[in-house]
Amino acid sequence: MTTQRYDAIVIGGGHNGLINAAYLARAGKKVVVLERRHLVGGAAVTEEIYPGFKYSVFSYVVSLLRPEIIRDLDLPRHGLEILPLESTVTPTLDGDYIAAWADHDVTRREIYRHSKRDADAYDEYNKLMHHMAMAVKPILAMVPPDPTSLAPSDLRGMLEFARIFRALPTRQFHALYKLMTMSAGDYLDEWFETDVLKATKSASGIIGTFMGPRTPGSAYVLLHHYMGEIDGAFRAWGFAKGGTGAISESIASSARELGAEIRLNASVAQILVKGGRATGVALENGDELHAPVVVTSLDPKRSFLKLVEEKELPADFVEDVRRYKIRGSSGKVNLSLSELPDLTCMPGTGPHHRGAISISPSMEYVETAYDDAKYGNFSREPYMDIIIPSMIDPQMAPPGKHVMSIFVQYAPSNITGGWDATKREAFGDAVVNAVTRFAPNFRSSILHRQVLTPADIEAITGLTDGNIFQGELALHQLFFLRPAPGWAKFRAPLKGLYQCGSATHPGGGIMGAAGRLAALEILKDVPK
Repeated sequence: MTTQRYDAIVIGGGHNGLINAAYLARAGKKVVVLERRHLVGGAAVTEEIYPGFKYSVFSYVVSLLRPEIIRDLDLPRHGLEILPLESTVTPTLDGDYIAAWADHDVTRREIYRHSKRDADAYDEYNKLMHHMAMAVKPILAMVPPDPTSLAPSDLRGMLEFARIFRALPTRQFHALYKLMTMSAGDYLDEWFETDVLKATKSASGIIGTFMGPRTPGSAYVLLHHYMGEIDGAFRAWGFAKGGTGAISESIASSARELGAEIRLNASVAQILVKGGRATGVALENGDELHAPVVVTSLDPKRSFLKLVEEKELPADFVEDVRRYKIRGSSGKVNLSLSELPDLTCMPGTGPHHRGAISISPSMEYVETAYDDAKYGNFSREPYMDIIIPSMIDPQMAPPGKHVMSIFVQYAPSNITGGWDATKREAFGDAVVNAVTRFAPNFRSSILHRQVLTPADIEAITGLTDGNIFQGELALHQLFFLRPAPGWAKFRAPLKGLYQCGSATHPGGGIMGAAGRLAALEILKDVPK
């Protein structure tokens, strides 16, 4: 057994943990990141599962990564390159489709083909959603104030919070209130009449959540996904060259250059506590590392119910963590293909293969997919968000071959009877069947397939129940309530212990804000 000392120990080498360590190292702290797997990234990894075919195994697109982090850590110099996803095509059940393209006017004409009324509403909707996203955007950079506290910092935070909303014109304030409380489907009903248009847009309100498009609160998730930007292009989504693992590797490279140490295959068994404060960690191999600051990027159930003895934490906090909603709802299917899917609605190879393909042909289709999950089953006809990375970055597959990434709703973590190999394969078959319905050559083009259920995601990444956001983005788990009332400022109820994962404000996605904000709070607490 060896013992080493650091200024800070970061548990978990996902993107938030790496960002946290990079900022601490930039401030001159001696930092170590402990990652239990053989590579950094958590759910943002690229792996060559089959020779020559590289999969973005879990997360697969990027938009929410904060521009200040990209600048501060100089990520482009460390290899980060985002390639744009310039379209979304949704096939319909009658053989037609609706598409959104990089060219706004082309998209508007496409909507006009379905509905003149919706084409007229499209610009106004986008303008309002832009204002809503810009209004909420400053909150992403805030440390959530405690509304029950009279501390000067909390009072200032609440005043700033109120100022943001007070500055909104009446119509925008009402719209924001609706977005915070309504379902995505009901909100979109107020704007559009074309069913497939509403279905495609509502999908942004269900990604990674155990909610359907008609579930109250899903409209906020829609807004959450609306806040992305790439190189200043608002509401833009892209694919990292080299897959999402390239994002993590660029952050890790920056962190190492700034002085952080990153240990792989270093699984933490316990957070060490002495005299009412965290003093370090014990690894599975028996080694102990000591530091006055321990930061966990893991979800709260794993951090506080497994790594810390319950007696060291307040009973009400432990109970809040137990009640924290973290049900997994998503699966992932990665495929190697001998040829591109030939969509019945858009035959042949075209620009739609370099964008996203959304299997959300109607509101009823997406809501029915949710109905299956509500009753403990995977969706027999699932909603899917599909991209073909090799059409954006040819290095992801051998010449003439392709890889396909399919994000799938719904695959509930609490499936009746639990997940086993038989259910996993049946789930994969349901995905293949759903795609083949719109591209008849699809099934015969599959060379390899990797099917990941929430149970698989948890086993590989450590995300409890395979929840990709480390907890649902529900109103009762946002801002000063995330992950628990009174503990949203990245500090844990144990001196020297901090949180920096997606279970803290402002939530999930490859955003990095939690890692950065936690580091800034830590630097306020520790001596320079």
